[in-house]
Amino acid sequence: MAKRVNPTRMELTRTKKRLATAVRGHKLLKDKQDEMARQFMIYIRRNRELRMEVEELLAKAMRNTAIAEAEMGESAITEALLVPTASCEAEYNEKNIMSVIVPEIKASKSEGGASIPYSTAFSSEYLDMATLDIQKLMPKLMELASVEKTCDMLADELERTRRRVNALEYVMIAEMKSNIKFITMKLEDNERGNLTRLMKVKDMMKED
Repeated sequence: MAKRVNPTRMELTRTKKRLATAVRGHKLLKDKQDEMARQFMIYIRRNRELRMEVEELLAKAMRNTAIAEAEMGESAITEALLVPTASCEAEYNEKNIMSVIVPEIKASKSEGGASIPYSTAFSSEYLDMATLDIQKLMPKLMELASVEKTCDMLADELERTRRRVNALEYVMIAEMKSNIKFITMKLEDNERGNLTRLMKVKDMMKED
């Protein structure tokens, strides 16, 4: 590749300027890659924490529901939960992380009446606990969905940035350095050749 470059001083100056620009761009991209990797690890840890909390709450809710079903029967549980008295809305926003627009989903305040949507006079306490666990679960599920999507988007952008950093470092910058070396050697060869010719001309003039 370097042998196709026109070995002139103008080309040498132009290539050096391009190299300086590429080195600055590489540093900026490398800094972005490092910060994005740091943010990615923060979200990965949060994702692990949320997943453990969700699995724990879900397991408790299923266990309490199973006990309540054994005490009350499936039809009684279905009748108790048939008409909800509260609702949970999702609040969607966007967040900018290193030029990556990621979703931010949160549960807004529940609307409606009591937290338990049935009379507790004849219901099992295990059904009450399962209902409360599910209500705690919903905000965490929304946050988990948001965090997992953020992890996916950051991972994709991190891979794209890594490829650009490697392309700059191992292809463009390496090629420009090779071109500069080639041009410099050619110019030095030309100068030595010109000097040799001048010395020969001088010797010939002395002989005359």
